[in-house]
Amino acid sequence: MWRRAVDLILGEGPKGSPPERVRWLIVEQQVRSEILIGWVQFALILFFLVLYTVSPKTSAGTAFLPVPWVLAAFVAVTLLRLVAAHRRWLTPPLLVLGVVLDMALLMGLIWSFHLQYAQPAPFYLKAPTLLYVFLFIALRSLRFEPLYVLAAGAAAAAGWLLLLGYAAGSGEMVVTRDYVHYMTSNSVLVGAEIDKIISILMVTVVLAIGLARARRTLYRAVLDSVLAKDLSRFVAPEVADRISSAERALQPGDGEVREASVLFTDIEGFSTISEKVSPERLVALLNAYFEAVSVAVERHGGAITQFQGDAMLVTFNAIGSDPEHAASALRCALDIQEATRERNFGGGVRMRTRCGINTGQIVTGAVGTRERLLYTVHGDEVNIAARLEQLNKKYGTYLLATENTVRAAGPGFSFRRVDEVVVRGREQPTVMYTIQT
Repeated sequence: MWRRAVDLILGEGPKGSPPERVRWLIVEQQVRSEILIGWVQFALILFFLVLYTVSPKTSAGTAFLPVPWVLAAFVAVTLLRLVAAHRRWLTPPLLVLGVVLDMALLMGLIWSFHLQYAQPAPFYLKAPTLLYVFLFIALRSLRFEPLYVLAAGAAAAAGWLLLLGYAAGSGEMVVTRDYVHYMTSNSVLVGAEIDKIISILMVTVVLAIGLARARRTLYRAVLDSVLAKDLSRFVAPEVADRISSAERALQPGDGEVREASVLFTDIEGFSTISEKVSPERLVALLNAYFEAVSVAVERHGGAITQFQGDAMLVTFNAIGSDPEHAASALRCALDIQEATRERNFGGGVRMRTRCGINTGQIVTGAVGTRERLLYTVHGDEVNIAARLEQLNKKYGTYLLATENTVRAAGPGFSFRRVDEVVVRGREQPTVMYTIQT
C-alpha cells in the first residue's frame, strides 16, 4: 500500500539498484548540472550588478549601500562554487552549505534595506526582493536533486521567519488587520507574512515532487539507453535503427518484401582448426576474424544480420537502402577474400573464406514469439545463397554467385560460368558464376 502510494506520487522507480556504470552516468550528469547552475547564477548576478550600476539610486541619502557588497559576495561565492564544481570538490554537505549561504546573503540584503532607507525594521518585509527566493529555488532544480530544492526552500522559509522575528522584536512593528493600511504604511499584516512562507514551502514541495518524478524518469531513461546501447551490439546498427524507429512495437511476422542481395560466408576447414586449438584461443581467433570481415562489410554498406558459428549472413538493401546492392555484395566478397587470403590470425592460423551470393525478393522482419524475437531475413533466395556457399568446396572456388546477382551487378566484373545445378530443396536449376581475379 505504501509502495503504491509512493509510486503514485513520485512515479515508478527503476527495478532494483542501478548498476555502477548507470550511477556513474547520473553522477556525471549532476556534475554538469552543477556547473550549469553556477554559470547561470553568475550570469544573473552580473546582470543585476549592471542593472544596479546604471539605474538611479533611490536611498534616503545614507552612506550605507549594501547592494554592491552583497552582489560582490554573491560573485565570490558563485565563482568559488564553479571552481569547486569543475574540480569535483562539491560534496552533498558543501552543496547544502552553498544553498544556505545563497539564501543567507539574500536575506541579509533584504534585512539591510531598513538601514539603507532609514526606516523601521518592518519596512524590509515589503521588499519585492523576496521574489528572488523563487529564482534561487528554481536554479537548484537544474540538478535533478530534490534534496537541494528542499534545502533552498527550507532556508528561505527559515530566513523569512527570522526576519519577521527580528521585526517583531525591534519594537517598531505595528500589526494591523486592515489590508489598505498594510499596503500604505510600515504596518505588518501577519496573515500576509504567513502567506509568503506558505507560498515558499508549497512551491518548494511541488518542485521537489516534480524533480523526484523527473529523477526516477531519468534513471529509467538512462537504464533504457544503456540497455539499448548494449543490445545494439548484438544486432546490426541498421536493425537497431529500424526497431527503434518503428511506429509500434514489432510483433512476430512483421516484415516486408524487398529486392536485396544476400551474402553467406563460411571459414574453410573450420572444424579442423577447432580441433587443433583450445576453446579460449578459438574464441580469440573468431573475434579477430570477424573484426577483419566486418570492416569489409561496413565499407560496402552491408548489414551483418546473423552470426552462425563461424558463418555470417550479410544482407545488402534488405535493411538499409543500396540501389547497387548486387555489386556491393560482390565487392564485399572480393574484399573478404583479399583480407583473409594471406593473413594469419592469432599468430599462424589462416581462415580462407568461402562466399555464396544471391539476389532476389527476400523477406526482412521479426520472427519468433511475443517474448523473444529475432530480426532476420528469410525466403528461397536466402536459402540459395547458403547452398552456393556450400558448393564452393565441390568446385574448388571461394566465391559463387547466381545469375540473378550477375545480371543485377552489371558491368565491372569478370565473371566465369561455373556450372548449372539443382541445389538441394529446389526443382529449378541454378546457374552459378565466379569472378576471375
